[in-house]
Amino acid sequence: MRNTERYKVEGANSLWHVYKTVPFVKVIKNFIVIQLARYTPFLTVKNWLYKNFLRMNVGDETAFALMVMLDIMFPERISVGRNTVIGYNTTILAHEYLIKEYRLGDVIIGNEVMIGANSTVLPGVTIGDGAIVSAGTIVHKDVPAGAFVAGNPMRIVYTAEQMQERIKQDDFFNNSNQQV
Repeated sequence: MRNTERYKVEGANSLWHVYKTVPFVKVIKNFIVIQLARYTPFLTVKNWLYKNFLRMNVGDETAFALMVMLDIMFPERISVGRNTVIGYNTTILAHEYLIKEYRLGDVIIGNEVMIGANSTVLPGVTIGDGAIVSAGTIVHKDVPAGAFVAGNPMRIVYTAEQMQERIKQDDFFNNSNQQV
């Protein structure tokens, strides 16, 4: 199970109770900041907006691609490490509003993580340092450091040890004549 806090609601579904759980003004401010960041091509500006207006922890040289959608209600519960890439149109959620409850959970994304385009990261998930998440993956549980994961449901394709072996066998990474 993901690491989330659960809160019961009575009567209508939990989304009808949304402004009892998060202030309306906060949601409007977060929406504006996230929409500005989604369309800006300047990575340093995006990171500045996220750190200063959304109170997110974002590591140096982290790159959020175009159209990344962060949690509008609780973006401060998202932490992204150094030199990480979040792919195009990825969604990162720190909340879930369900019928009879809502859930909140921190999302912790490590250093040098690669998350492919159109992925969704659910609340309460930790993605370990050096992990790779394939495009289109639904990250519904923790990802071990260095692992390569893919799919819906997400599964481990290669462990950290298997990934290291694949890199050792790859001529591209072992040829010192490659240009950068």
